[in-house]
Amino acid sequence: MPKIDVNEDLLFQALGRRFEEPALVELLTAAKAELDGWDHDAKQLRIELNDTNRPDLWSTLGLARQLGVYIGRPMPSYPFFSRQGDAKPTADRRVVVDAGLADIRPYIVSFVAEGREVTDTLLREIIQSQEKLCGNFGRKRKTIAMGVSRADLIAWPVHYRAADPDATRFTPLDFDRPLSMREILAEHPKGREYGPLVAGYPRFPLLADAKGEVLTFPPVINSALIGGVKPGDRRLFIDLTGPDLEILLTAGAIAACDFADMGFTVLPVRVEFPRDTHYGRKVTTPYYFQAETALEVADAERRLGDRFSPEEAAGFVRKMGSTARIEGSRLVVSPPPFRNDFLHPVDVIEEIMIGRGMASFAPVMPREFTVGRLTRTEEHARRVRDLMVGLGYQEMIYNYLGTRADFADRMLRDGSDLVEIANPMSESYAVVRDSPIPNLLASETASANAAYPHRIFEVGKAVLKDPADNQGCRTVTCLGALLADREMGFNDIDAHVLALCYYLNLEPAVSPVEDPRFIPGRAAAISVGGRKVGVMGEIAPQVLERWGIQMPCAAAEIVLDELMQG
Repeated sequence: MPKIDVNEDLLFQALGRRFEEPALVELLTAAKAELDGWDHDAKQLRIELNDTNRPDLWSTLGLARQLGVYIGRPMPSYPFFSRQGDAKPTADRRVVVDAGLADIRPYIVSFVAEGREVTDTLLREIIQSQEKLCGNFGRKRKTIAMGVSRADLIAWPVHYRAADPDATRFTPLDFDRPLSMREILAEHPKGREYGPLVAGYPRFPLLADAKGEVLTFPPVINSALIGGVKPGDRRLFIDLTGPDLEILLTAGAIAACDFADMGFTVLPVRVEFPRDTHYGRKVTTPYYFQAETALEVADAERRLGDRFSPEEAAGFVRKMGSTARIEGSRLVVSPPPFRNDFLHPVDVIEEIMIGRGMASFAPVMPREFTVGRLTRTEEHARRVRDLMVGLGYQEMIYNYLGTRADFADRMLRDGSDLVEIANPMSESYAVVRDSPIPNLLASETASANAAYPHRIFEVGKAVLKDPADNQGCRTVTCLGALLADREMGFNDIDAHVLALCYYLNLEPAVSPVEDPRFIPGRAAAISVGGRKVGVMGEIAPQVLERWGIQMPCAAAEIVLDELMQG
């Protein structure tokens, strides 16, 4: 879970009063946070946040905002947000996006913050917020890279373009000589750390002003001149770049509100994209795009086990910083601009619970006595794990959500069998997997330097579309296995599948099958008792190429739920 260092004076100034440790510990529960330490001499608090869906809390100002509203302080006003049909004026502040970035890092969100001098304390706070947003929420700058530059030195408009990495030179932050963008990847510490995010592209993303002066090379490093913010600066240009516009809009809203709470005036910037986005071709940022969430108050009463009126429920939600209106028996909630974690009415119920105070709910003793035991499915899965380890395989554990690119495009499939997430927080969690093989191939991609042969497996869940099911899909327990070595082939994976079935007292049958993931003629369906339970074969060279794997691989996947019926 994220941990942040909080300046004691900055926090209590934002809250309007000081808190002793016991009271602060109790108050922090409103943000699902814990006090991890308090250095009274240095006036620094160490706070651990227990909710990864609330990146707006990963800064001193964001945490103070939530706690302040909870104790009755008014929610700050943020009039600089544009909405659909209401774009705020931007004067000459424009960012023009190059069409050449479409397959590299196509989106940018930006704004200007002015009107307050940057102090040492504020600069440390800005850097920490930047690191938490980009490192945790932005997956180590893969989906969010944030730059802070000196706006007084910028000649508008700013151009976000795809630059020649060998011909484009500038002096990076903490260096005293110019380097080419490609040299930065090899010589600068940040280049070695974050360069792999862009190193494979023929051109690199670059932010430069109308005179060609470089602001930043996202997601790697700022320039030493315009990008070298120092104490005493009073006008800043903030940019956030990445592959997903909604994530950037959320991160941009968080950053803008934090700067406003620091005392800066936030000035919108118009971003001009080369093609239409979901919010248009010209988007004035910061931009409010969050949708309302409706909740039947009776549903909240049923789930929380207590009764309260719609007016009371609305008050609890407002105490958490959202706006709410009552429509009959329903509560309609509009989240603040820096929150994009309302995915379901249950999220509103959680707001009601925290806003009312979790200690206000009377504890309920269990009414039934049960004895826990492993299900038959879990017992079977553990038996399979033991057998796979006995066959020389190493067990892996993966997420069940992933990208369409990994589970469809790289596997030469159209993706029509994938179950999609309606409102994903990130494209990295956009689909539910229907096979463990892509996860195993991802591990193989990262393991090219390990000694061969490689034998890895996973026993985990997958979701298969099923029109006959009430939900339209069903969750199954799958075994996925992957072999990688120079001489590895169909016979090897076939031998291991047969050995597994032998020890499970099953008699499998194999038959030819066409599957785009495998080499034609070197793939087979696995059947037990006349039912197809899985598939195995040699991975197709086109698939290996898309994963960047140079070693031959063979794989198998078996639905253990079907195997149990054999």
